[in-house]
Amino acid sequence: MNVALLQPPRRRPSATRPPLVMIDREADALFDLAIKWQRAHPLSAALLLDELDRAATVAASELPGDVVTMRSRVVFVDQASGERHAVDLVYPGEADMAQGRVSILTPIGAALIGMRVGSAIDWPNRQGERRRLKIAEVVQPNGKAAA
Repeated sequence: MNVALLQPPRRRPSATRPPLVMIDREADALFDLAIKWQRAHPLSAALLLDELDRAATVAASELPGDVVTMRSRVVFVDQASGERHAVDLVYPGEADMAQGRVSILTPIGAALIGMRVGSAIDWPNRQGERRRLKIAEVVQPNGKAAA
């Protein structure tokens, strides 16, 4: 196995990366997914593995309602442009940009998972440009909104 595939890209100091919290079983599934897809999506897999490595994990019953999970509806603001975006964070087979469903195996998907309302992160887009994204609202798969 090529160890370089497991290495996340060098990034700015952790001051630009807020704390993350994830559901323990979801984090395990995402780890397996990132390992499986690291050859097809090396950048996104590396970004996701890096985020999984630094995330605190809790049981689903202990997760705060304002945390981005899989299948959450997330409203975030690109702070450079002021644009608001609303997306559903999904697994790769469910992704459909026309429907606003973003795969966890995209740079933006890896950026959103585990974030809380009000937190912001500096993150690269597909063109490699750094953007500051701020979470404005999260609606859980069960329909509960946190803003």
